[in-house]
Amino acid sequence: MKIFTRITTLLLVTVFYVSVTHAADKQSSPTPAPSTQMTVQQKLAFEKIIRDYLLRNPEVIVEAMQILRGREKATTRLQREKTLAHMKKDIYEDPSSPIGGNSKGDVTIVEFFDYNCGYCKKVHPTVVHLLKSDGNIRYVFKEFPILGNSSVIAARIALAAWDLDKSKYSDFHTALMQSRGGLSESKILRLAKKTGYDEAKLKVAMTDPKIEASIRKNHAIAQALNITGTPAFIIGNQVIPGAISAESMKKIISEIRGG
Repeated sequence: MKIFTRITTLLLVTVFYVSVTHAADKQSSPTPAPSTQMTVQQKLAFEKIIRDYLLRNPEVIVEAMQILRGREKATTRLQREKTLAHMKKDIYEDPSSPIGGNSKGDVTIVEFFDYNCGYCKKVHPTVVHLLKSDGNIRYVFKEFPILGNSSVIAARIALAAWDLDKSKYSDFHTALMQSRGGLSESKILRLAKKTGYDEAKLKVAMTDPKIEASIRKNHAIAQALNITGTPAFIIGNQVIPGAISAESMKKIISEIRGG
């Protein structure tokens, strides 16, 4: 309460200073100057009062910044919730986005990932364990290639694989996530062949315009939600950037089910 009073006092002093200073700046106008105009000496005096006040009470600045950050977070959260609601169909129900886990699960998790992303590879075992331990989670894979041309090629082939045979996608996705080193097109196709896909059919399918359209759509969703890196997760009405622990995922899932 004491700090709030200090902030209020400082704001009142500042507003008065700004308003009177604004009047003083109009001295060049042909209109006669009002009696409330400040002299240069008065302006300097007010500036010194404000400066001295802040030097004596620096915690006011810290408190004001905390209030500002809190408001910014609240605004961002509300904006994201509106975006999630507005883009719900494209986020959760896009048929071009691969689905894992239980397609009829009571909780949906969405992951934006890149096959060249080390953090995505690191969090992958956590995702696999979660889907095995909880059979009521629906998992949406959003291809979000942002780490170079090989990432784009991998995304195109993976989406083509989903389109050709959904039953083999999970194994192929895991093979790409477990792969180490660079991802060339030939290497990706070899991994696809090992998981049961026909290389020739994938080469044709990956050039389908709808594959490129799906990737562009994912980028548009990410931009709208201010997702700039991978991995990034959507769980409930939360957008979570970066790798997340199994415990954190389970806690959020439990809260969604409980609420």
